Amino acid sequence: MSRPSDSDAAATRKPNMREAILWAAEELFSTNGFNAVSIRDIAQAAGANPGSVTYHFKTKDGLLLEIYRRHCGPMNRRRSELLAAARRVRDLSDRLEAIVRAYVLPAFSSGSDLAGGGARFTRLRAVMSAEGNEVAGRIIAQTFDDTSHAFIDAICESLPHIPRTEIVWRSHFLLGALYYTLVTPERVSRLSRGEADGTDAAHAIEQLVCATVASLQAAPTEQPAPIRRRAPLPAKN
Repeated sequence: MSRPSDSDAAATRKPNMREAILWAAEELFSTNGFNAVSIRDIAQAAGANPGSVTYHFKTKDGLLLEIYRRHCGPMNRRRSELLAAARRVRDLSDRLEAIVRAYVLPAFSSGSDLAGGGARFTRLRAVMSAEGNEVAGRIIAQTFDDTSHAFIDAICESLPHIPRTEIVWRSHFLLGALYYTLVTPERVSRLSRGEADGTDAAHAIEQLVCATVASLQAAPTEQPAPIRRRAPLPAKN
């Protein structure tokens, strides 16, 4: 009879080891980034051995992909449901607000670190985006691009006079504001000298939706005229 490997034994010994590894990896990635964290670091934080990590997830890339899937699958499905309802709103101004709300609301839908995101996963997303890692970039695109295109298309339908490239820029700014709002709510409380509560999710959603709608409705920026280069003067003999 063949002897079970260390990873097989670990998986049998601790049925919840997969969750422990996911939790540890998410915490380490959100704090230190993807590049600086090794499989050994994750295993140590999870109370596992490195073989157990590779048994469940094969590679560090596979582990990051699973983290994104478990959070973003439910969030993207909820966004798609809300977007479908928003697109049925007849008034274009009201429809635009409903579209933006459909994007923002699911990110606040869970105070935990499970479906919807939570502060830790939002911090991880911000770190991954800033780090510029090729693997992380591919996972982010795979996870979000289809949903993002659907929202941008819906916004374009509500604002037909705004060029799509400008809507892409403005939706890009929304993503940054969403990250910052979820990760550093204490800044709002501090700078308002306590008059506003940055942890009040309902108020944060209203502020973010209002600011984004105003941004999207702003007049298109004037495109600067292309710089015309002078042809070089003929050389003198």
